[in-house]
Amino acid sequence: MSVASPSDPAPLVPDPAPRVVDLRSDTVTRPTPLMRQAMARAPVGDDVYGEDPTVLALQERIAELLGHEAALFFPTGSMANLIGVRLLAEPGRELLCDSWGHVVRAELGSHAALGQVTTRTWPSTAGRLDVEAVLELIAPPANPYLVSTAAVAVENTHNFGGGTVQPLPEMQWLRRRTRELGVAVHLDGARLWNAHVATGTPLAEYGACADTVSVCLSKGLGAPVGSVLASSAENIDRARVLRKRHGGGMRQVGILAAAGLYALDHHVDRLADDHLRARTLAERLAQVVPGSVDPTAVETNIVLVRAPGNAPALARAAAERGVLCSATSRHEVRLVTHLDVDDEGIDLAADVLGTLLNP
Repeated sequence: MSVASPSDPAPLVPDPAPRVVDLRSDTVTRPTPLMRQAMARAPVGDDVYGEDPTVLALQERIAELLGHEAALFFPTGSMANLIGVRLLAEPGRELLCDSWGHVVRAELGSHAALGQVTTRTWPSTAGRLDVEAVLELIAPPANPYLVSTAAVAVENTHNFGGGTVQPLPEMQWLRRRTRELGVAVHLDGARLWNAHVATGTPLAEYGACADTVSVCLSKGLGAPVGSVLASSAENIDRARVLRKRHGGGMRQVGILAAAGLYALDHHVDRLADDHLRARTLAERLAQVVPGSVDPTAVETNIVLVRAPGNAPALARAAAERGVLCSATSRHEVRLVTHLDVDDEGIDLAADVLGTLLNP
């Protein structure tokens, strides 16, 4: 065995990898070690046969939380929304939503291509629900020359609106008026947990405002995959058929459902930390570059930064400095706080973006 002499050069130690703060979305969260343990221990069965005990437990729990009779586990939020809307709108009928709604902007036209449902939209400010604008559009049932409105979709919180929380009274008003008109409501509640934590409103009160409700487990709650659709028992029986028809039948998927159950136990209340960090980041950027961010508009975990005509370039420059963000248009960058972003990450993001916005 050779022994290094005092004159031998010291072994090279690689420099630590530069820190990267990923604010592109809360979908980038990774399962925690304890969540992984829960997944490994999960009892499983064949979910297509309805025999996976962990999936059944997750579905029952979320149905109860949302105040609905039943629920169904889906691999993705887009599929949950697709089936949720399809339950309410037959082919050739119409869905109304705001012009920035996820169901029409970020689901690749699936409601038209697969659900055969047409859409019309109303303009909104920060994605906020405007019941009067909805009522102006509703046509139930229309004459033989027009499409009849079957349902209205509401998003809470609103992604492209900047994490906007829909006011409960407005949602309740919409529910009353649509029921009178024979029109259903779908609640895209991918980030409904954030609305619940930000306002203290019970999830069941939001759930009572809609015929179908989708909630996501793989955003702020930090599960690796999965969404759940809640509705009546009859609707969920139909949804199971439609899920299979669209290729969403799953087998021993309790391994994934266990992550959702763990998240419900451990990751809901901590969303308040994400909200606080988002507000802190917004306040720091607004202080450095007045007018770039409106901190008072930050209600949950999403910060919209103004970069007129320069958003893609800003996102690229930030990425080169270790801060990942999304250019949602030519004029706006979106920052999303989540489970994997700590206070040091917020400091880095504020420093990098503040410098780029105010060179």
